[in-house]
Amino acid sequence: MTATPRFTGDASPYGGGDPYADHRTADFPFTRLVDLADRRLGGGVIAANDEFFAERENLLKPEPAEFDPERFGHKGKIMDGWETRRRRGASAAEPHPTDDDHDWALVRLGAPGVVRGLIVDTAHFRGNYPQSVSVEATSLPGSPSPEDLLAPDVKWTTLVPRTAVGGHAANGFAVDAPQRFTHLRLNQHPDGGIARLRVHGEVSPDPAWLAALGTFDLVALENGGEVEDASDRFYSPATNTIAPGRSRKMDDGWETRRRRDKGNDWIRYRLVEQSEIRAVEIDTAYLKGNAAGWATISVSDGEGGERSEILPRTRLQPDTNHRFVLPEAVRGTHVRIDIFPDGGISRLRLFGSLTEEGAARLAARHEELGGR
Repeated sequence: MTATPRFTGDASPYGGGDPYADHRTADFPFTRLVDLADRRLGGGVIAANDEFFAERENLLKPEPAEFDPERFGHKGKIMDGWETRRRRGASAAEPHPTDDDHDWALVRLGAPGVVRGLIVDTAHFRGNYPQSVSVEATSLPGSPSPEDLLAPDVKWTTLVPRTAVGGHAANGFAVDAPQRFTHLRLNQHPDGGIARLRVHGEVSPDPAWLAALGTFDLVALENGGEVEDASDRFYSPATNTIAPGRSRKMDDGWETRRRRDKGNDWIRYRLVEQSEIRAVEIDTAYLKGNAAGWATISVSDGEGGERSEILPRTRLQPDTNHRFVLPEAVRGTHVRIDIFPDGGISRLRLFGSLTEEGAARLAARHEELGGR
């Protein structure tokens, strides 16, 4: 297994031009997994001990951090991230912070799940980033307050031990903690600024909630659906197709490059568990001159199972939500949509319910991960 790249030390002062030209980053494999802290899934930064220079909520903005070298306010340089004031020691004789001094922020995951990797991005924080960071996680039911999370009896699991980080860099950390978590505590030692936090992993839905819903979207990210593979991700990620809500702009869906052969593009999904599918939505919102021309949907039951077509090749209209009620419920664990010949769709919804076998496996997995 290849070691996760590490960045330390200052970045050079901003010299003009593209502020991301010297941003240090790498291809972290876990970034292909869903961001569990995504605001669109319901993630939030619910508390921080200090946010003097820049507010904590910036941490979870979905877009990359922006930098305007001429933007200043009454408190100094306005940064697109979370930035705390400079820590000081107890007295003139001890002007430096202690080794234990640090700032923290509490993050609610939008979708509880198993964390596989984190990105602590210090973009544009070149000389004012933390010396090191650490990340802890916990799992509490319901909607706990900051006071609930900070109670002395709450057990926190270390995901990232205190580790030196670099300025103006995407600092990546692979995580090996096979548990279901609902909240994180991001610590920066002793102070400084962090532009963005990304928490990549696998959604672990609450079986009791899905059972109460009965019929729900079996492939939605928040319910535990997943994109396993796609033929093309040139313009936008295939995961967008199972994101919450309707697409609000063209790049909020999935769009492929223009094909110059006789093939077609496709996405393969894994459902939350074995289910019975009863209805389908294919949405091409905001895809007007680049929507897919036709689509088919096929289902298989089990890894590598034989696929059966449940929606024959059907004409799609631009910027339209297409709805199909299936003649009878279809059982399966995996779904593939093929579009012809290329283009894109914005969302795919598969409505139905878990089978008894699927519900039992989901409940067992939930218990195995420590879910409550």
